[in-house]
Amino acid sequence: MKPGIHPEYRPVVFRDRAADFAFLTRSTATSDRTVEWEDGNTYPVIDVEISSASHPFYTGTQRVLDTAGRVERFERRYGRGQGRQ
Repeated sequence: MKPGIHPEYRPVVFRDRAADFAFLTRSTATSDRTVEWEDGNTYPVIDVEISSASHPFYTGTQRVLDTAGRVERFERRYGRGQGRQ
């Protein structure tokens, strides 16, 4: 590998807030926030929306989604469609 062109590869904590689950791995992802891990060291932390602890494929359960809220948010953002003429 060429020196000086690759991002730093270091330990990072990924935290799934929905499932109250976190894991330590190595990554090039960056974050300004840090967390003290079980080993006493401080690592950058990245919050993720979904992980193996909360994904229905891995857990075998389904979560109810607020589809009405999603539609309303889409309509607010992009306006109500006029339909094809």
